[in-house]
Amino acid sequence: MSPKNKWYFETLVMATGNKGKLRELRELLQPLGVRVLSPADCAVEGLPVEETGETFEQNAVIKALAYCKATGLPAVADDSGLNVDALDGAPGVHSARYGGKGLDDHGRMMLLLENLKEVPMEQRGAHFTSAVALALPEGDGFVVTGECYGMIAYEPSGDGGFGYDPVFFYAPEGCTFADMAEETKNRVSHRAVAMRLLVEQLERMRDHADK
Repeated sequence: MSPKNKWYFETLVMATGNKGKLRELRELLQPLGVRVLSPADCAVEGLPVEETGETFEQNAVIKALAYCKATGLPAVADDSGLNVDALDGAPGVHSARYGGKGLDDHGRMMLLLENLKEVPMEQRGAHFTSAVALALPEGDGFVVTGECYGMIAYEPSGDGGFGYDPVFFYAPEGCTFADMAEETKNRVSHRAVAMRLLVEQLERMRDHADK
């Protein structure tokens, strides 16, 4: 999708039930006067969406289009995951399903460490990727991507965050994402980068519409 900057809107739906993501986007878009609704607000909670894309961008677009069609509103969706250099980019778009349905977040994290047990630290580079897509009822829209680079630690550390956060070591802060203060993570994370790019694009759309 590519932006055509035809118009500006006041309400959108975010395709997530994650309260943290909703709160983050609401705070970011408040200065623009954009109201962010949850799927529950629009009576589409649990909307079945088959993520068949081969990239984060494709899956984000698939979800955004599905929620846009279901609600008739502009929709924002994100897809994110972990890419590990020594595993040729895995788990990638399969980050939430790594190892199969029988594993939870902790199980997937431990499987990752097991698969890297013979890999020295200098070869444990990794990055988180977050793609955020906006779909508009008129058929226009765009997708932006944020990344955050780090290393995979030898063992988990920290009680915060979720998913692979306890083993993702971020050198500038000298700790894993799970050890990091939430306000710091919300500033440096892949999703934070993507969300800022989303807001910048929406600001350009608003400015264009105001002219």
